[in-house]
Amino acid sequence: MGKIIAPLTETQVRNAKPREKNYKLFDGGGLFLDVATTGSRIWRLKFRQKNRKENTLTFGHYPEISLLEAREKRLEARRLMARGVDPAEYRDDLKRLAADKAANTFERIAREWYTNKIPTWSERTAKNMLLRLEADIFDQIGDRPIGELKHRDIIATLRKIEARGASEIAHRMKAVCSQIFSYAIQCGLADRNLVVDMKDVLKTRRASHFAAIDADELPMFLKVLERNEARMFKPTRIALRLMLLVFVRTSELIETPWSEVNLEKCEWIIPWQRMKRGKLTVNPDMTDHHVCLSRQACELLRELHAITGGGKYLFPNQRDPRKPISNNTILVALARMGYKGRMTGHGFRALAMSTIKERLGYRHEVVDRQLAHAPKDKVASAYDRAQFLAERHRMMQDWADYIDSVAADGQQK
Repeated sequence: MGKIIAPLTETQVRNAKPREKNYKLFDGGGLFLDVATTGSRIWRLKFRQKNRKENTLTFGHYPEISLLEAREKRLEARRLMARGVDPAEYRDDLKRLAADKAANTFERIAREWYTNKIPTWSERTAKNMLLRLEADIFDQIGDRPIGELKHRDIIATLRKIEARGASEIAHRMKAVCSQIFSYAIQCGLADRNLVVDMKDVLKTRRASHFAAIDADELPMFLKVLERNEARMFKPTRIALRLMLLVFVRTSELIETPWSEVNLEKCEWIIPWQRMKRGKLTVNPDMTDHHVCLSRQACELLRELHAITGGGKYLFPNQRDPRKPISNNTILVALARMGYKGRMTGHGFRALAMSTIKERLGYRHEVVDRQLAHAPKDKVASAYDRAQFLAERHRMMQDWADYIDSVAADGQQK
């Protein structure tokens, strides 16, 4: 029969003083207070593992862990043993889980998600995404374990972006955070996507289009451009005229190398890899885009070639000619002309689409293909390539002639 041990009292534990050697005060059931010569008092539990070997659990220091708390921990350990669970292994598992949880911060998981997404993005998209995450998200919640984040943490982060007037960015980053949570769930690192529930936490965005003047405002725009009271450089004025004449996307114009333009044949073909739909990761459109130059557009390109033809790009960056001008060049030029908030680079496309259909009578499909929009189906795509090119050439010449007539009428008035 085992020795009966009288339970400890709070007074015994409180008055346990250091001696010349370490000693133990037993409470029964394997629990004891280990009193060191230094005066430290530590609760420990002695138990037998499944292989009958003795092992010891440490519960913590007294008085941080009281006698009552130490007994509760002993009870928890004995319950584990009754279920066949080694309490020491269970403790180690908990430590590992806690360490993993602490390591799985929002930033670490977000960067892992970002790395996986890079192959599906353009270089510019990848760069902008990382800049946004670092500037707006990581600084707020990046060091927090993703499993510990609450709705209020995400909401406060997004509303801070919104508060500076960047509503569009706030909504975009909300969608990005949702994707990161979804990734964490798939990796077993989170149980719930907090952002899915956040339908009304940000101010509702009003549907908007890119600012664009209409056909009736075109005469005044041409007059302002001709007067050049904004004192813009020649290449910038040519860029604006080309945007009006050929209405390609801003990036497609400013990033054009001279190697794509054949001035002798008056031909400009943009390789599909540079087109918006050519950059799609899934089912990219591998059709080169014929810009279909009018006589006036060709004259402008020849004029531009005399200025920048010695370099790589039509519109080289002044600071580093090895690079093209920035996307903001067109917007800044329009602002200097007095059209800030009234016209954008994309606005030239909207202006051409509406005016060519309404005033020149061309079919939507022809203008749409000139805009390099996606055909609705493969049959339409094949017909497009086979039949629309000649019609588009006529349309682009008619459009250039229309602009000349509008400019002439404006000068006479």
